[in-house]
Amino acid sequence: MSKIQLGVLFGSRSCEHEVSIISAVQLMRAADRQTYDVIPVYISKKGEWFTGDPLFDIATYTPFDENRKGIVRVSLDLTSGSGALTRLEHGKGLLAKDKEVIVARLDCVIPVFHGMHGEDGTIQGLLELCNIPYASSGVGASALGMDKVYMKQYFRGAGYPVLPSCWFLRRAWEKNSPAVLDEVEKQLPYPVFVKPASLGSSIGVSKAKDRKELEEALELAFEFDRKVLVEQGLNEPLELNCSVLGYNGEAKASEIEMPISGGDLLTFMDKYMGGSASKGMASLKRVLPAPIEPELRDRIQKLSIDIFNDMDCKGVVRIDYMYDAPSGNLYITEINTIPGSLAFYLWEPCAVPYSMLIDKMVECAMEAQRDKDNSNYAYTSDILNNISLGGKVGAKTGLKNA
Repeated sequence: MSKIQLGVLFGSRSCEHEVSIISAVQLMRAADRQTYDVIPVYISKKGEWFTGDPLFDIATYTPFDENRKGIVRVSLDLTSGSGALTRLEHGKGLLAKDKEVIVARLDCVIPVFHGMHGEDGTIQGLLELCNIPYASSGVGASALGMDKVYMKQYFRGAGYPVLPSCWFLRRAWEKNSPAVLDEVEKQLPYPVFVKPASLGSSIGVSKAKDRKELEEALELAFEFDRKVLVEQGLNEPLELNCSVLGYNGEAKASEIEMPISGGDLLTFMDKYMGGSASKGMASLKRVLPAPIEPELRDRIQKLSIDIFNDMDCKGVVRIDYMYDAPSGNLYITEINTIPGSLAFYLWEPCAVPYSMLIDKMVECAMEAQRDKDNSNYAYTSDILNNISLGGKVGAKTGLKNA
């Protein structure tokens, strides 16, 4: 049986560009080469697409040199079902013409982006347009999961437990920052956490215990996003994370972890530099499994599966929680539709090694593609026969019997 041509897309124009590279290289090393021909597809910070064997090596990106031998700039053929990566070959000679040459064809794609222009539904929309199977949540769930304001509103509307919060646009802050500060203090008690709406990896996130710190936190957050979420904080909560794997109403929850930080907030440095930077989220200090009561463990796993299914997610996600032990209240912090390191470390204690996790993600992608192919996109209508194009070119058109 021929191997699956598995494209791994990563990088892109995001503040989490480097984190994406680490996650992608991890995944490419773990994929079973007896099953897949792995094709790295790196999107640079300028938005240019590249492939080639050097992209398997983490050292290639420090710094990235597009002229390095073995690296080829490519484009994705947008024709439905093509899956072709092409490069432009310049003709030699005075009258020679340039031509496009197919470098590879992608049977399936695993997007390994973190942040904007990849995890937010944009790449998912492109892959839907190209009719290429892909192993991440779809356009809607990806967009909802990326924007913390939308996410909070969805969770609250669906009846899921979230902490009180409010949000603001950069324009409102620039127009009248004291009014924004007043509104936060009116709605929420200190401490609060201030977060750019569409970033991850704790970039631009701050804790504020008074008005001065709130002003500084908002200034920082608005540097990264035009929309900012302000969320009520808790005193010494337990942070608990759970991954979910599946598709189409069939989902399983992973073991639960308790990340450990040296302060009130898990920072970017905690997540990616606390251990080995080359290991991404897998190097984060954590207790796994989390030392929690079985009842709380069951509650988190059930809630995670419910959220996964309600959002119609696909592949692997990670859902983060805050648990307030004195009150017994559990709150959803966020859903990561493409979690750091693809959350493989949460599945290993469940007897699912990374290579098997990749297999299951590809299975989800292929099943979703079959579902899509079973839908009818060829509704026949005679509407064009009823259009009258009278008058001059460029004139308004009308429908007969409209």
